[in-house]
Amino acid sequence: MRFDIITVLPGLLESPFAHSILQRAQKKGLAEIHVHNLRDYSTNKHKSVDDYPYGGGSGMVMMIEPFAACIEKLKAERDYDEVIFLTPDGETLNQGIANQLSIKQNFILLCGHYKGIDQRIRDLFVTREISIGDYVLSGGELPAAILVDAVVRLIPGVLSDETSALSDSFQDDMLDAPVYTRPADWRGNKIPDILLSGNTPEIEKWRFEQALERTRQRRPDLLERGE
Repeated sequence: MRFDIITVLPGLLESPFAHSILQRAQKKGLAEIHVHNLRDYSTNKHKSVDDYPYGGGSGMVMMIEPFAACIEKLKAERDYDEVIFLTPDGETLNQGIANQLSIKQNFILLCGHYKGIDQRIRDLFVTREISIGDYVLSGGELPAAILVDAVVRLIPGVLSDETSALSDSFQDDMLDAPVYTRPADWRGNKIPDILLSGNTPEIEKWRFEQALERTRQRRPDLLERGE
């Protein structure tokens, strides 16, 4: 799986992809993550990528030419399943979307800044628009990193326990059950006896009931969506 991320702040993405699961996925050859500096595709001497909006108004708008030049160069080298723009007005990222994307191969991710990007970029190049929530950030870099993390961890072989991702919260429109580890008794706070019973069917039943109750209390909308 390959991700090509287009940004004006490539340094902002160095750390998220250099550690933990994402680093291991790249070392195993299961994921490729390439960050492209949008300013490299600017044709003016100042390497600017934004300009004042037509019609007036506050803020600056990212220009179409640098994005088009970078996207077209990448598309000339390989086919892409999706060109994704990270934007607050896109569809909200959830586990279902991450699952859908995890069976695809090549992605271009566009990171916006300033007031936004020229609408023609969205009309001509973007195939999907994704938001990470109903709030506005300074740019699309952090949402891009979150999207990559959510998708890459689902690739077979990335996690040491491949069944782990299948039991995560939201996989079955429910939150996960409580989890515990050693010690079994910490300052008088004991783990539920069922987890020490060795009775796997009863433990799984307990986990399902706990997950269902936690979801009812915290995210009843998930249960309504699954009906």
